Amino acid sequence: MTDTPSPIHAGDRLARMRETAPLVHNITNDVSMNFLANVLLAVGASPAMVQANEEVGEFAALADALAINIGTITAPQATAMETAVDAARSADTPWVLDPVALGATAYRRELGSRLVELGPAVIRGNASEILTLAGAHAAGRGVDTGDTVTAAETGADALARHTGAVVAVTGPEDYVTNGVRALRIANGHAMMPRVTAMGCALTGVVAAFVAAGGMPLEDTAAALAGFAVAGEHAGERAAGPGSFAVHFIDALYTLDPATLDAGAHIRADRPRG
Repeated sequence: MTDTPSPIHAGDRLARMRETAPLVHNITNDVSMNFLANVLLAVGASPAMVQANEEVGEFAALADALAINIGTITAPQATAMETAVDAARSADTPWVLDPVALGATAYRRELGSRLVELGPAVIRGNASEILTLAGAHAAGRGVDTGDTVTAAETGADALARHTGAVVAVTGPEDYVTNGVRALRIANGHAMMPRVTAMGCALTGVVAAFVAAGGMPLEDTAAALAGFAVAGEHAGERAAGPGSFAVHFIDALYTLDPATLDAGAHIRADRPRG
């Protein structure tokens, strides 16, 4: 790593998020609910897992942010997602889209196409998911990416310009773009992909930072950096994926702004095209 100064102060954004303790409404997959809720509590936000179509609109309107994850999608849940997004938009509440396994089925691709046109503040996914959402060929297999972050950068920039959203491609080195400016985050630990729901939890953390900050590009980069730095600290203590999950929640809870700023490797870049 170089000694180039970070283009953002991630620690300040962590402190601001904790001061506001945003209420994050999550419509997410069945696998991730418990872990996601614990991660949000540890990082300093307040989680809610309201799913029923009969109440998601009312709840999304009073939450500080909405996170949508299509991992274990059902038809009733898809309806609830669109209801919640409509309410969030009416209330000017930021929402984040996680297009899990988007390329796996036509149903997912169609739902993802509808959701992305509803104005997410942030779209966060792996390289294959972002490429599929951008209309490009992708090599994903289920929830796993078959593409590199580098391969998805041009598509991410185009998707950001088309939608007005910040697009975050996460992987060994994350790429975050709004189509005009881009940031890279080079943090994390090799054990993170070995723990289920880690990416889903990250989407909720992004929503918490965006709710508190008001600058989606910088807020997203700070959320990714904080999550990944906590992963590095957990990896120093863990013997394997099981203990890693426990240490990770503790690392998020004990992460302070100064430690985040010292450990975050964030650099500015230019979008492609």
